[in-house]
Amino acid sequence: MMRDKITVIGSLNYDIVVKIPRLPKLGENLLADETVFSAGGKGANQAVQASKLGVPVYMVGCVGEDAHGDFLLEAAEKYGVNTEYVRRCSEHTGMGLINALKDGSVFASIVRGANFAMAKEDIDKAQELLKETYLVILQMEIPQEINEYAIEKAKECGCKVLLNAAPAAEIPLDYLKMCDIIVVNEVEAGFYLKADVKNEEEARKGIAALAKAYETDIIITLGKAGAVVSEQGSVSFIPSHKVQAIETTGAGDSFIGAVGYALLNGQSLTKACGFATCCSAVTVCRLGAQDSMPFLREVEQ
Repeated sequence: MMRDKITVIGSLNYDIVVKIPRLPKLGENLLADETVFSAGGKGANQAVQASKLGVPVYMVGCVGEDAHGDFLLEAAEKYGVNTEYVRRCSEHTGMGLINALKDGSVFASIVRGANFAMAKEDIDKAQELLKETYLVILQMEIPQEINEYAIEKAKECGCKVLLNAAPAAEIPLDYLKMCDIIVVNEVEAGFYLKADVKNEEEARKGIAALAKAYETDIIITLGKAGAVVSEQGSVSFIPSHKVQAIETTGAGDSFIGAVGYALLNGQSLTKACGFATCCSAVTVCRLGAQDSMPFLREVEQ
C-alpha cells in the first residue's frame, strides 16, 4: 500500500493575538495596538503548513459545536487539510490567548477545551488512514494517554512518528523510544534535560544526551539562532535566516510541518531541517499562524 500521507493527531485552537508594545504591569490597563483572530493550535498549524507545501494531510482531533469550531474547520479545509477525522463535541473549542510584542516575542496561554475531549475511539476510527500514512505528527496539547495510544497504533500500522514534545510534560521512556523523531525548543529541552539550554553549545551537549537516552533522532530548535539536529547520532547546527520578525506565533509549527513535507519527499532529517528554516523565516515576517505560513513557491523564492 502506498504511504503518501501525513496524519497530524492533535490540537485545534481559536487564537486571539493581541499586539502590544510591552507586557502590562500588575493592575495596569494597557492599550493594545492591534488584535487578530486566527486559526491555530499546534496540531492544526503543523497540518496546514505541510498541506500548503503540497502533500496530502489529514487532521485527527476535536472541536466544539460552536462558531469557533466552524471557523477552525473552514480554515484548515481552505488550505487543503482533510478534516473528516475531526470530531465535533459538546466541549467548547480550544483557544489560544497570545500577547505579541514588537520584537516578535510572544506570551501565550492555552485553553484546553475540546482538545481534551479526544478519546481512543478517535484514533481507532483513523486506523485505516494510518495504514496509508508515512508520518504521524503528534504534540502535547491533547491528553497524554491519547498521545501514548496514538504512538502505539501508529507504530502497529508501520508509520514513522514525529513527537513535538510541547508543552513539556513527563512522558514514559518506553513511548519516547517508540518515536522516530522528537522535536523540542530550548525551554522544552531544558525541561527534559533538567538543565539550561540557552545556546548552540548547550544544545549540542544536550541533544547528544537526549539521543542516547531516547535512542532516536532529536531536533532542538533555538528560535532566531537556528536549530541543532541529531540524525543517527550525527549532530549538526542549522542556522536560521536573518529576517525582520513581526510575530513568531506558529514559527515552530511551520518548522515541523515543513520537516514532515521534506521527509515525505525523501530528504534526510538534516536536510529537512534546512528546508524548514526557510519556511519559518517566511512565517515570522507575517502576523498570525496559519495565514502566515508559506506555500512551496514562496519558500523556493
